Amino acid sequence: MAVDELQAIIQRCQILEEADFKGEDFNLFQVAGQKCLEDGYAAQLLEVIQNEKNKVIIKNMGWNLVSPLVRCIFMYKQEDDKREHCLKILDQLAQLCNPKELFLGLLEQIEQASGEQVCQTVMLLLQPLQTVLLKLQNKKAYSVGLSLAMIMNQLAPLPVPYTKQQIQEDKLGLCQCCNAVVDFAKPFVNEVVKNMEKSSEYNDMELKEELLKFCMKSLKYPLLTAQLEQLEGVEEHPFRHFATEIIDILWDIRELIPLVFFHCKGKSPQWENQEFADIERKNSADSLACLSYLMFVQHFGIDCFPIVFSPSYLLQCNMTHIEVLLKRTEESVLSKGLDLFESCLLRMEDNSLLHQYLEFRNFINVPQDLVKVMTLCPIEHLRKKSLNILQLFIDKFDAEGKYTLFRCLLKTSNHAGVEGYIIKNIKDQIHLSLTKACDNIWFTGHHLISLLDLVLLLPEGAETDLLQNSDRIMASLNLLRYLVIKDCESDNQTGVWTTLAKIEQNFLKPLHVGLNMSKAHYEAEIKNKKENRREAHSSNTVCSVTVSGEKMPAMTTEMQLQVLHSALFTFDLIESVLARVEELIEVKIKAVLDESS
Repeated sequence: MAVDELQAIIQRCQILEEADFKGEDFNLFQVAGQKCLEDGYAAQLLEVIQNEKNKVIIKNMGWNLVSPLVRCIFMYKQEDDKREHCLKILDQLAQLCNPKELFLGLLEQIEQASGEQVCQTVMLLLQPLQTVLLKLQNKKAYSVGLSLAMIMNQLAPLPVPYTKQQIQEDKLGLCQCCNAVVDFAKPFVNEVVKNMEKSSEYNDMELKEELLKFCMKSLKYPLLTAQLEQLEGVEEHPFRHFATEIIDILWDIRELIPLVFFHCKGKSPQWENQEFADIERKNSADSLACLSYLMFVQHFGIDCFPIVFSPSYLLQCNMTHIEVLLKRTEESVLSKGLDLFESCLLRMEDNSLLHQYLEFRNFINVPQDLVKVMTLCPIEHLRKKSLNILQLFIDKFDAEGKYTLFRCLLKTSNHAGVEGYIIKNIKDQIHLSLTKACDNIWFTGHHLISLLDLVLLLPEGAETDLLQNSDRIMASLNLLRYLVIKDCESDNQTGVWTTLAKIEQNFLKPLHVGLNMSKAHYEAEIKNKKENRREAHSSNTVCSVTVSGEKMPAMTTEMQLQVLHSALFTFDLIESVLARVEELIEVKIKAVLDESS
């Protein structure tokens, strides 16, 4: 019987000195103890462990029981007495075993857990692990750091619950586990705080560094991808609670403000391998970006925040983080970047952001990233939001800043819709310049002429794809029409009349040629399709279309004809606005000639 075998080994070891225990004794104790657990004699094993006479044996050999003990705990049902006995054994081992040996045994179990058992194993072993770490004398900071790193590395592959239902179900136990890990870390946080209070020159930085690393990892996972908005019907959002706890730890160890404003993150490891160094840098950037989101959007830790910084300085501090977030494609991360950008901009008054800020690389990169979201993101509400934020960003700049930004976006966006939107903004700024009493040199005179050189031209002359560039062309024609109507040739505030010959050469004439070519091409295509349809047995004959190497859904001849007619309609629309612009120019020139004659 398993209990008898165990008792025999115990009796043999009781008469030995601690130093006389052999490897064979350890193996026999482990096998007998494991058999007791597997055969259902957990209560008897508990009695053996609690027996004062066996204290030295358990201290040296008890850690060997951790592995079979964890297996049995998961095997028994929640209400089973045997499970309760196993839990008591685990608690006793934490109190009695050699801390160093038991620490390694517990970590090994966490490391070996996988899939659905990761969170269960971590939550089961957190309390005994904490007990053991508090008893360690040597390498305590290292052991705490190793424990936290191991736990976070094990949790990292698990999917983060995102929807309200997923968070409430917490299928894998991740929400519960994350908050349990914070509770596990609290005694070590308190230890750092006490030591810092005792001495302003707190030199033992190792434990503080390990806690800082834990917070940085937590910011990247799960908080960066977690849904952190308040959820209706959820009293305590687990990830909001976790975020609050992480911010509190950073504040307690006096790292919150340095991280937010100076991007200090303690000692970074010196990697010889450049790839490892790049990964470390990226992880750190993700964590710091998430921290800024928590503070400036969700207002975690905002009570600790010094209210002395200008809105433009806060925007400058956050642009690096916004850039990091906007380069990501996951909805949960990208939306955080948009929210952070919007939050910073809403703090500012219109026209208050100085043009000198555009000398910072991030102030140029971020609007370009925003354009990519507007044009490439498959999620409609994020595309719309990014457009609104781009307008907000434009509105905050002074006149020279707007001018510089417009030039940059016209040169870099490579998207007709975005270019059309910028041209509309240019028209609005010109209107303000012409209607306000104060003179705005950036949207009149030679500065404006330089900008119009970028606007009133066809990128590839007469051979420009007019359909693809229709948004830009229509916006350009509307701007030119506005300038001709609003600015008299005698005033010529905008300079448009001075450069009219150039506009005709670079824009109006090539546009005429391009329209004639495009219309002729599409009319020929329509004629060809109609003839093919008559020859075909059925009007439902389909054709396959390939775009960028990918086969698109089949189109019937009728569908193709609709697309071709739609293109012709666009050309007619452009032609009618072009005719109106040329008519206005002719009328204005004639009026001036009549006056002078």
